[in-house]
Amino acid sequence: MEDHRGNDREEIFSKRVKAGKRTYFFDVKSTKSNDYYLTITESKRRMKDDSFVFEKHKIFLYKEDFGKFIDALQDAVDHVKNELLPDFDFSQYDKDESENEFDDELKWD
Repeated sequence: MEDHRGNDREEIFSKRVKAGKRTYFFDVKSTKSNDYYLTITESKRRMKDDSFVFEKHKIFLYKEDFGKFIDALQDAVDHVKNELLPDFDFSQYDKDESENEFDDELKWD
């Protein structure tokens, strides 16, 4: 059973990104002391017995780590694009913003 104590804070902003069989949720939440943090959740639909279940993995990112996280992510993406796959056309994966619109009814917390 998953422990949700302390994770049910007020949600300020949410963005959903569909990526094949995975969905990523970027949620900004507030603490009791009116501070903010980000949760990044990966949700994968899996078959179990005769039905679907969702496997979830979550990262909590606090404001003091935003810059370091973004820098490291950008460095890793740049390394793949520029060093490992310099001739690959990544623009084929670029989508119109409207294709990633948030659906208020789907939420995986």
